[in-house]
Amino acid sequence: SCGIATVMRALKPDALVYACEVDTASPLAASLAAGSPQEVDYTASFVDGIGASSVLPEIWPLASRLLDGSLVVGLEAVAQAIRTLVERSRVVAEGAGAAPVAAAVAGKAGTGKVVCVVSGGNIDTSKLVKILGMEIP
Repeated sequence: SCGIATVMRALKPDALVYACEVDTASPLAASLAAGSPQEVDYTASFVDGIGASSVLPEIWPLASRLLDGSLVVGLEAVAQAIRTLVERSRVVAEGAGAAPVAAAVAGKAGTGKVVCVVSGGNIDTSKLVKILGMEIP
């Protein structure tokens, strides 16, 4: 998120840039709300490309300066975003890549033009099959 935010600040300084996290592991949202790095409960999930119990100390100064916030979404919303990406766009994204879409669809990114960075297709096939079958792995 910080790399994308750095580029956006250079190209379009007035754009809002958000990170996305899942509600099972959202230390950035807690840290931004508190104004300092926070430790949070972490529950492993199929969204394994984002989330931890804390923000890396080296990242906190950058994240707190560059990001306008962190949008937190649930696992069901991420699973639905994965299904939508596959069914409508033929894009297979891992949970971390689908989280921004989940946030945008839920209206968490505000109104107006919204851009989602959908990255990472590293999702286990068995997990993808469950998600496409309307389950949460």
